[in-house]
Amino acid sequence: MTGTGTATGGGPAPEATTPADLQARWLSGRRPRTETTLDLYCFAHAGGSAGEFVRWGGALPGIRVWAVKLPGRAPRQDEAPYTRIGDLVRDLVEQADFGRRDFAFFGHSLGALIAFETTRALRRAGRRLPRALLLSSMQPPPLPERRNIRDLPDDELLAAIEERWGALPMVVHEESDLKRLALRYLRADAELADSHEYVAEEPLDIPITAFAGDQEDPGQLAWAPHTRNAFAAHVLPGGHFYFRDPQSQAELLRIVNDALTTEN
Repeated sequence: MTGTGTATGGGPAPEATTPADLQARWLSGRRPRTETTLDLYCFAHAGGSAGEFVRWGGALPGIRVWAVKLPGRAPRQDEAPYTRIGDLVRDLVEQADFGRRDFAFFGHSLGALIAFETTRALRRAGRRLPRALLLSSMQPPPLPERRNIRDLPDDELLAAIEERWGALPMVVHEESDLKRLALRYLRADAELADSHEYVAEEPLDIPITAFAGDQEDPGQLAWAPHTRNAFAAHVLPGGHFYFRDPQSQAELLRIVNDALTTEN
């Protein structure tokens, strides 16, 4: 792990950073109330904060849930965002130490793609890999060619985002300050997604579990070719943000807990 870093497409890292500083820049989590033996690192959807997933910790006994904090999103909203997934993943792998003990990755939507590419980057670097990949509501690469929506006018961008990734809360449309902030995050993440260039590699040797809502494209479950290990797919009631429904969230967390506490 390096002591300094520069975000290509993002802002420069603060000077005189220590490994602990870098760890804190990228990762945050709540102190668990009981002993845990495994870390679950969560990568958020476009425009989202992984802090939403940290609240799951109470339903996952023995697992400590962490947020992966990306520049340009809360709470690092004052830093310039990355524009290329390759640059983001390279710096994340160099600066964050995931493998201090057994761990897994969960990613939703764009976060699933970032979690997948981070895992492959860890493999290329000869680093410890997650014991499992949990990938939600994201079509596996190679992705179909899509238009770059980053430079669309505000209302057209919101419409394109909702068509691609699901409806945003109505408050985003109704409150001008929140809408302005959301558009800032979403423009950056749209560029991050649309600029992704997939490079084929050997399948991973770790289990993959895919999730999607029953109102989504079932093609988002087609991750099996990316692993030589076990694969499972689960469809839960709801749309792109199915996990915000209490019943779907409870079922999702039950499956996640089973996937991570069962010996491979």
